[in-house]
Amino acid sequence: MSKNLVILGAGESGTGAAVLAKQQGYVVFVSDKGMIKNQYKEELSAAEISWEEGMHSEDKILSASEIVKSPGIPDEAPLIKRLKEKGIPVISEIEFAGRYTQAKLVCITGSNGKTTTTLLTYHILKNAGLNVGLAGNVGQSFARQVALSDKDYYVLELSSFQLDGMFEFKADIAILTNITPDHLDRYDYKLENYVDSKFRILNNQAVGDAFIYNADDPITNQYIGKYPTAAQKYPFSFQTLESEGAYIQNEELIINLNKTITNMSIHDLALQGRHNAYNSMAAGVAARILDVRKEIIRESLSDFQNIEHRLEFVAKVHGIEFINDSKATNVNSTWYALESMQNPTVWIVGGVDKGNDYSALTELVKEKVSGIVCLGKDNAKIHAAFGNLVERIMDANSAQEAVGISYRMAKPGQTVLLSPACASFDLFQSYEDRGNQFKQAVRSL
Repeated sequence: MSKNLVILGAGESGTGAAVLAKQQGYVVFVSDKGMIKNQYKEELSAAEISWEEGMHSEDKILSASEIVKSPGIPDEAPLIKRLKEKGIPVISEIEFAGRYTQAKLVCITGSNGKTTTTLLTYHILKNAGLNVGLAGNVGQSFARQVALSDKDYYVLELSSFQLDGMFEFKADIAILTNITPDHLDRYDYKLENYVDSKFRILNNQAVGDAFIYNADDPITNQYIGKYPTAAQKYPFSFQTLESEGAYIQNEELIINLNKTITNMSIHDLALQGRHNAYNSMAAGVAARILDVRKEIIRESLSDFQNIEHRLEFVAKVHGIEFINDSKATNVNSTWYALESMQNPTVWIVGGVDKGNDYSALTELVKEKVSGIVCLGKDNAKIHAAFGNLVERIMDANSAQEAVGISYRMAKPGQTVLLSPACASFDLFQSYEDRGNQFKQAVRSL
């Protein structure tokens, strides 16, 4: 079989896949419809890999024996449809890299909490002295690590888009944090299509493998019977005392595995709040399956530092607290953020709506929100959902404008929360860019 590989998208995952493919003897061509960052151009050129930017040379792409596609390119894109019509396999970087490593793979997906759970799990395994890599949606490209510094373990955060491009790949330990309607614009606005994607995390799992999941999550429970697995199941819950898995009882987090108990006070967890207790349970169970010592798990869950752009305290200005939760790109993430607010809150919301249903936030807005600033190009849906619930709702076209309006709207003792519930691409390059601009504007008040 000819090893003629085309990689679509030259970001972190695409460039990493190109490096690995070259190492494995493929003829590699990288094509990006946008402009490629200089660091990736230099890396590709140094490895003598041919690339193009600002276009797709279709004749070259359609003659590939296999395609590695960036998760950002939808399956509905005309070029992807043509590739599939021709019967050319289209896979993800994760699928490709998985072929070339013997490492144990801990794979984490879910609508919310997956980044935190991934980083927590990685933190525990690193503290245990394991040779572990962090990849997928966070960290360095999985493929590049496999090529240049292969590890014994990887902790991989996987989005539904990455899972869609995975076929032979297998997780040794699969974690599903929860499922709430998200990215429905990429799934024909059908929840069951999105659920299908999430449950692909179970693909190819066998008897010796593990599936860790949130037993309290209604959508997971509704659909779990549709996806039988040979893997051992480890539920985690606030409501049920799990005989194999994790639970909370009398303000203690308890991990019960093979009749061995690991426990710690929930007040000692580095990450507070109900949603973070779920993330800590999931990471703790994964670590116990890998025989990490109890003391290391307790220590790691209590000294973990949270990630940027996730409920990140920015500053207190004249008694008003500013919190950056730019990573909240869906309604459920924002629900968690609002739920954890202790003071009356001016809420900055908006961006690219992914088929959002805001009704889940109604009660929290009534209870916690004193004013709303809409940060997006089209805010009609937000006005319709919340206009009658708050005294003031105003529009802003930049992070600086949003911070200025919210600062004037808030009173000392109140909180300004950026938790957009939407993607960022109408006004910003990414949720990181949105969060950074917000922080900069706050610091210049």
